[in-house]
Amino acid sequence: MTSAHDDGSPHAFDETDGPADMNGSEGIDGTEGMDGFDDADDELDDGPDDSGPFEGDDSLDNDLLEETLRQAAAIMDPVPAQLRQTAVEAYALYALDTRLAELTFDSLVHGLPIRGAVDAPRMLTFRTDELTVDVEVTAHGLMGQLLPPQGARIEVLSGPQLTSPPALTADNLGRFAAELPVTGPFALRLRTDAETVMTEWLRA
Repeated sequence: MTSAHDDGSPHAFDETDGPADMNGSEGIDGTEGMDGFDDADDELDDGPDDSGPFEGDDSLDNDLLEETLRQAAAIMDPVPAQLRQTAVEAYALYALDTRLAELTFDSLVHGLPIRGAVDAPRMLTFRTDELTVDVEVTAHGLMGQLLPPQGARIEVLSGPQLTSPPALTADNLGRFAAELPVTGPFALRLRTDAETVMTEWLRA
């Protein structure tokens, strides 16, 4: 009795049927059966990418931190009113009607030491384009002269003060003097008929 195949061969094996039945899919490599996994990978790829940094977050956080620290400092360590006033007066240098007199000579820097001299006066010279202010500072006060000679009101500015700064008056020859010891940082503000001049700040 022969088999169902008429060629008489014993149960010939069909190569195209076996792999399909074994893998449950088309093709021998089984890739067609992995379509479900490929779709899942595509969905993951389409999601938001959290790996990169967000631009602008750092600057936003820094601004918020700076504002928080500023508010905390204003509550825990407020700026004294007199110190604030001094800062406002210093800012007057930038006013259009105030000119800066630059330091051009300081005996502590440019002067020659005098042998045997004790508590030698400190000589200072400030200049603008039109005005020269010569000042002599001692332990007892200060004196000086304006060139060209002219009258002026001179205010001696220093650190935070509870009252208005002391004022001097330069006569018509430009001379001024006062028994006013100068300590710490100081500057002179001169008000003439023509302009307001302020010297650089120095430490006595």
